[in-house]
Amino acid sequence: MKRRVFTALMMALGSAITLRRPRIAEAAGPAPTFTFPGIDGSTIDSAEWRGKPALVVNTASLCGFTPQLEDMQALYESHAPKGLVVVAVPSDDFAQELDDAKKVKEFCTLQYGITLPMTDILHVKGKDAHPFYAWVKEQSGFQPGWNFNKILLGPDGNIVATWGSMTKPGSDAILSKVEPLLPRS
Repeated sequence: MKRRVFTALMMALGSAITLRRPRIAEAAGPAPTFTFPGIDGSTIDSAEWRGKPALVVNTASLCGFTPQLEDMQALYESHAPKGLVVVAVPSDDFAQELDDAKKVKEFCTLQYGITLPMTDILHVKGKDAHPFYAWVKEQSGFQPGWNFNKILLGPDGNIVATWGSMTKPGSDAILSKVEPLLPRS
């Protein structure tokens, strides 16, 4: 009897876990491109990422996961020369970002030496989500549930994988998906 209860519980738990995994839609064609306002007043255009994998991470300066900025910068430094794009998307959707872009840029530069591309402060969920995040949700069912969620786009611009806050940018889970997508030279 105990074994059947345990088995039923494990099957239910397994189903719950499966249901929470984001679904990645089969690409129905070329992925759209998006523009983002850069934190420094520039424009970041995802069309420039085509042919390269891109890791897009929603960030926040006052979050317990903020030290991942150091990992993001290290990943950028080690893999950008190989073709990886790493982009930080500051967001206050979880009430943990500084008041304005200038303060965010200053904090990230001084505390973590960030030189990777950063957008202005954007919404990543809900009705005001940036069109990129609305597209990601439509395509995969994934929307950031907290700060430092990661979205990997393939060289074709389509979603390859997503990860939550606990997965560090330089982790084996991410690198095992990124490295096969890097251009071969």
